[in-house]
Amino acid sequence: MLIDLRMKMELRHYHLLGFFVTLLCLQTTFAQTAVKAGYWFPDSGIAASDIDSTLFTHLFCAFANLNPTTNQLSISAECSSFTKTVQQNNPSVKTLLSIGGGSAHSSFFNTMASQPASRKTFIASSINLARSNGFLGLDLDWENQTTSGEMSNLGTLLTEWRASLNAEATNTGRQPLVLTAALAVIPRITRFNPPVTYPATVIAKTLDWVNVMAYDFYDPNVSPTTRSNAALRDPTGGVSGSSGISAWINAGVPAKQLVLGFPYYGYAWKLVNPNNNGLLAPANGADRSVGDKGTLDYNEIKEFIRQKQATVVFNSSYGTNYCYSGSTWINYDDTQTVAAKVSYAKTNGLLGYFAWNLAQDHNWALSKEALHTWCA
Repeated sequence: MLIDLRMKMELRHYHLLGFFVTLLCLQTTFAQTAVKAGYWFPDSGIAASDIDSTLFTHLFCAFANLNPTTNQLSISAECSSFTKTVQQNNPSVKTLLSIGGGSAHSSFFNTMASQPASRKTFIASSINLARSNGFLGLDLDWENQTTSGEMSNLGTLLTEWRASLNAEATNTGRQPLVLTAALAVIPRITRFNPPVTYPATVIAKTLDWVNVMAYDFYDPNVSPTTRSNAALRDPTGGVSGSSGISAWINAGVPAKQLVLGFPYYGYAWKLVNPNNNGLLAPANGADRSVGDKGTLDYNEIKEFIRQKQATVVFNSSYGTNYCYSGSTWINYDDTQTVAAKVSYAKTNGLLGYFAWNLAQDHNWALSKEALHTWCA
């Protein structure tokens, strides 16, 4: 019994030590303004109250919707209460309201951003929503720009937005709201003719940081071979997280304004030959026998591995995980990949990291690995 008591005391000491180490790391990172973030949205599968907010410095509530007629924004009741909810477990966590999203109409944002009056209405609406709902700042997720005109309008919007945020802070005596944006992994998008380029100089001057969406590189419905959806590196010269970060820095956005994103989901390919099961193996599109159209949450991938006793591989050359069983091949970020990416971000002077999306984690394994790696 005495031994059991000692073991319990040692275990309790271990957990307390881990808690204080994590707390110290979070306090240190706040002083350094490092970003350890994640996105959440109401229909993601978990309630905001279920988020382990102690693992993050910043949390994004997605998404505010743009009304194309009034150019004003609206949010759900869950986003209205988001800040209060997540700060119950971590009073220090900072929240941002994210606007738009991948499914939002790019044309709506471009029309709004093309005229002074509509920009003014939009900006005023965003500030009001942020202040009235306790958000630290605002995050623009306007995706799918296809022309240089749209990129120019984006630059104009960001310039006026930043000026309005500064003016509002001066008039009210409050700290300016933070302004961020979720942008593509590379600043020059070459799949359009002619290619389009983000206004990097304006972005560096107006945004507190850029959330670099370093994922969704390859679609299994299009790629004839298995690929890494979110590789940290690509020895073949293809797009990768590290090449995207380098491109943004070369375009004029400092490393200290870049936050590396990684996904809590993966894609499933259907192998042509189950015995040829590595990266760049011939494939017959997405494997729709698993997940939704071949897309699986990390939760679902862990269950697939358990049920199928799938083989798990970490490829350090690419900085990516994959698993396979029979003809099913799944690429995803596991704890090894997350650790490699966070180490890369820290070593290369980036501001931090973020994940999309929090509900897809498995018992917070990826989020814990990310935090612990940064704190190591």
